[in-house]
Amino acid sequence: MIIYIQQMEDARMYEYTSAANINLTIQPVHTYRSELHKTGKTRIIPFDLSTVMKLPTEATSPNLLASFVKICGSESIETKANATSQVFYIIRGSGKSNLQKSKEEVIWKQGDLFVVPSTEDIIHYSHEDTAMYWIHDEPLLQYLGVISQIKKFNLTHFTKEKMFEEIEIIASDENAIHKNRLGILLGNKATEKYTKTLTHTMWGLLNMLPSGVNQKPHRHNSVALDLCIKAKSSENEPLVYTLMGPELDENGWVKNPIKCVWTSESVFTTPPGWWHSHHNESDEDAWVLPIQDAGLLTHQRILDIQFSS
Repeated sequence: MIIYIQQMEDARMYEYTSAANINLTIQPVHTYRSELHKTGKTRIIPFDLSTVMKLPTEATSPNLLASFVKICGSESIETKANATSQVFYIIRGSGKSNLQKSKEEVIWKQGDLFVVPSTEDIIHYSHEDTAMYWIHDEPLLQYLGVISQIKKFNLTHFTKEKMFEEIEIIASDENAIHKNRLGILLGNKATEKYTKTLTHTMWGLLNMLPSGVNQKPHRHNSVALDLCIKAKSSENEPLVYTLMGPELDENGWVKNPIKCVWTSESVFTTPPGWWHSHHNESDEDAWVLPIQDAGLLTHQRILDIQFSS
């Protein structure tokens, strides 16, 4: 009888129109500056927006948590995550990472990126002052109430040299100037016959924004966690920036936009479903690395990438 009463007490019923379209807190636009990782002791610097979004666990977006990992020269740090996918991009420095479960090792340097499958405790050793950009999908697993146990892909290492070699091939095409994106989507053998994404839940795009270019807006239902790798800056005016907002004006540009200025080695967030356009008014090419939960949304058939005409 006690069990039955408890089951009834937990039951809830709602009138359809009052609960079918819940007004959840929106994904905030937020910037994490490079000053966070340029000084200080060896540490992890999480981008936690859970309080703003009323989420039950540390998160930068509902599905992902991003962080800077700062490692002083000749020091080490351990990272842990109950995640199916972990992405590490080396902002600066060099060193190695040892995976404690699989006993694998990655030797890395500035500009490299590697992805780690399943739950792994990883010890990172730096040869010099180092900063990493670390993103994983633990918030998704926390929401589902599950533990990652199945390895969905192998440890995969993308070197800076190989990535830029591929971009040079694309950039040398005579039609490259007409493309909305000039970069490479990073894929994986495990996803090449299905989503063609970095992992089954996440994707990464290493993208160049050429000097003098104003890209027309686009939108998608994935949250973008954008690392500006390099952009020329000015104290007097923004030279490289993104304009974003939920609507377009009559000319196909973002209406009443929020402006996120690109600064080297800094991160900004782009909410799901928002139109956003990238602009480079400097005399140098700029580079950005968006990491998104687009692998998961592609699988669910809801990514819905659209471009302004």
